[in-house]
Parts: sequence; structure tokens; C-alpha cells
Amino acid sequence: QLQSKILILTICAAGIGGTFQYGYNISIINSPTSYIQTFMNETWLERTGVPLKSNVLLLLWSFTVSVYPLGGLTGAVVAGPMAITLGRKTSLLLNNVFVIIAAVLSGFSRMAKSFEMIMLSRFFTGMNAGVSMNIQPMYLAESAPKKLRGAVALTSASFTALGLVLGQVVGLREILGGEESWPFLLASNVVPALVQLMALPWFPESPRYLLIDRGDKESCMSALQKLRGNSDLSAELEEMLAEQVAVKGQRAKNPWELFQNPTLRWQLMSIIVLSSAMQLCGNDSMYFYAAYVFQEAGIPQDKIPYVVIGTGSCELIASVTCNMIIDYAGRRPLLLGGYAFMAGWAIVFMVALSQQTQLSWMPYLSMACVFAYILSFGIGPAGVTGVLPTEVFDQMSRPAAYMICGSLLWFNLFLVGTAFPFIVKSLAHFCYVPFLVVCVCTAFYVWFFLPETKGKSFLEISEEFKKRNFRAQTHAVFYKGPEEIKSTVL
Repeated sequence: QLQSKILILTICAAGIGGTFQYGYNISIINSPTSYIQTFMNETWLERTGVPLKSNVLLLLWSFTVSVYPLGGLTGAVVAGPMAITLGRKTSLLLNNVFVIIAAVLSGFSRMAKSFEMIMLSRFFTGMNAGVSMNIQPMYLAESAPKKLRGAVALTSASFTALGLVLGQVVGLREILGGEESWPFLLASNVVPALVQLMALPWFPESPRYLLIDRGDKESCMSALQKLRGNSDLSAELEEMLAEQVAVKGQRAKNPWELFQNPTLRWQLMSIIVLSSAMQLCGNDSMYFYAAYVFQEAGIPQDKIPYVVIGTGSCELIASVTCNMIIDYAGRRPLLLGGYAFMAGWAIVFMVALSQQTQLSWMPYLSMACVFAYILSFGIGPAGVTGVLPTEVFDQMSRPAAYMICGSLLWFNLFLVGTAFPFIVKSLAHFCYVPFLVVCVCTAFYVWFFLPETKGKSFLEISEEFKKRNFRAQTHAVFYKGPEEIKSTVL
């Protein structure tokens, strides 16, 4: 069927230059670590005649790594205004400029004998990831039919995991991870950017954006026909027109306006809790531990990079599985199950780490925990968290909600990256206690406060949250009939 093909191709065109870059750029920096540090030292020695002290070198490297989430934070902040003024598709296309600049900087850094170019390039790749992490799920969820909305928006997480695995593969010594080829490895992110620049212009803009933000009914119909074909569009168009009426006379909101609006209290609370938990749950730190755990399990040092690819593949398999079941299972069970399982595995992992030297089979249990933890994260929190802001906010609040989500995501990534070595130092085998607390608290929040959004229109979801936000008032005016009905109109 041609139309389902067009939707699939739209997903691929948006994903390859979108969240794919986030996963890819996180993993390609790992394999050339020692080579880049040597390059920094040699460059400094050439400039000043004095080698870098080990603590200064570590500081420079830490800055090179942490400037990526700093760029991501900047990207998340500019993504909202970009999505509103330029539209979803144009923003994704323009976003590739950041990667092209980054690829030029890192590709020529060795030739120019400048490690500062690598730092700057990491900032620009971060900006690209910050924009795409916000705009891609918004673009795809607004373009998808209601019954497939969860699965389509969730492909953003699958592309992140795919980027992670491909980054690990390309970073192998035999491909681009060698001493001579690391500048090419860092510049290889230009390839997905060029693919997107060639492919995405052929696909339609978000129909919702065209109708509700631009007021262009003709373009909206044309985009819908491209995406849905000859199927009956009246129900979908009616729903969009109802939302257009509901937000009539409003302009796109700023992030601080969401905090001031009592009708958005629970929506805001939900995305703040879930976006923070996504980075504070310790999944990224599992990758940090992976090499150590595999070494303890007796895997030879030179084979560890290949086994680490298995951890990335785990997340990819889990997010593809989640993709297939989200619109059947619903959002709540996947989030709840994901965090509950992660809490369980965190306990087992800490026990296994503490007994690592006592029992011969413990390293294998630690190894199983690494895979199980990453699988639990991939099956729920990894993907569902990115879908929710699209579903629980209306068209005028959505870009601002994604700005808040993205800012929290990147700030917490920076926080965990900075704090984790100190947590390990002070808590040793019990370093997963803070992550365990986060997982348990988030699971409780989802159980008690998050409504299910599966199969509901955006207006129905808004109504459900409105009941929660105004529970007291609703009880007070329940008998008034018509007045109460009037008050539930957005």
C-alpha cells in the first residue's frame, strides 16, 4: 500500500538525520579516547614545549565530553522557536547545518593541529541532537494516524539505539577506530545529515502544524492525502478542526507560561518527572560499567569492544519490540514495567558487584544484569518518555513542553556524567542506590498519577488531565449541568 510506504519513508527520512545522530555521536567518541588525548598532548607540547600534566589532560578531555550535553541543552532551547516559526520539517532540514559545521571542524582538526576544533565540533553535534530530540517525535506524532501515533513517535527511540550500535561498529579498530582514522570517524556523522537533506524534502510537513499553526487548510488536506491516501479523512480532519477551534485566538506558549497555567499542572509534573528519570535512572552509567564487568567475567581485553556492541544491540531490540507493542499494551504498563524491572535489576547488580571476588559465577550474573537493565530501559522508558509531551499537550503548548523536556534531559545527562565517577568513588559497590531510588519513585508516580493515553485523541487526553487539574472545582459545580459542560471546553 503506497500510503503506508510514504509514512514509513517519512519516518526513515526524519530519523536518519534526527535522533539517529544523538545515539551515533554519543558512541563514536568512546573508541578514539586515547588517540585524541595523545593528540591533545602532542599539540600542546608542539605549541609550548611542555607536555600536559595528567590532571590538566583529564580536565580537557572531560570538557570535550561534557560540551556535547551543553550543545544539546542549547539545541533544546532553540528547538521550540524553530518548530513554531519554521515548521517541523524545515527545522529538521536546517538542523543538518550544525552537523556539517561539526564534521568540517573535527575532520580538519588534526591537519590544523587544533584540539579546540574537536571541542567546538562536539558542541555543534550536541546542538543538532538537542533540536532533533525535540522536533522529530513532535513531527512524527503529528503526522501519524491516531491508532499508530505511539508506534510512529516511538521510532525516534529506535533510531537513537540504531545510531548507538552503528557508532560502536564504525568505531571498531578495523573500521574507523584506528589511530590514523579517528578524524574521519568524528566527521562520519556528515553522511546521515546528507542523506536526510536529500530525502526529507520529498515528504509532507506535519498536517496539524499546517492547519492549526498556519491556518492553511488546503496544504493540510494535501499533506494528509499524501500520508493517508484515499482513505476517509473526514473524522481526522474534524478532530483537527475541533482542536483548531479550541486554541483559536491563542499564540504558541513560552515555557514559563506553562508553569503559570493551572490547567497544565499535572501534564507539566508528568513530563518533568519522566524526562528527569530517563537520565537519572542509571542506564547510561551501565555502559560505563559494561567494559569493567565484561573484563571481570574473563572476556579478553581485545574482544570487549565486540561484546559492548551487544549492549547497544540490546537497547535496539528492546526499542523495536516496544514499537510493536506500544499501541496494544499502552503507555502506562510499559513505563511501569520498565522502571520496576530496572529497580529489581539494580538490587541484583549491586549484590553481584559486592560478591564479584567471592564467588566464581558472580561476574556472569553482573554481565546478565547489564543486559537485563538495558533491555528493561529500552522496552519502556527509552521510547515512551519522548512520546508523552506530544500526547498530553495541545498544539500551542507542545513546542514549549518539548523545550522543558529537552532542557531537563540534557542537564541531567551532564549531571550524571559529572557526578557518576564521584558516586562510584564514595559508594563503591552500592553506587546504584541513587538510581534505584529514582526508579522506585518514578514507578510509583506512573502507578498513581499518569493516565493512559493509548488510542485517545489529543482533545480527549486534554479533557482527562483537565479533570485531574480541577478535581475539587469539578465536584463543586457538578450539579450545574450546562455550565460544567461549558467549562470543559479548552
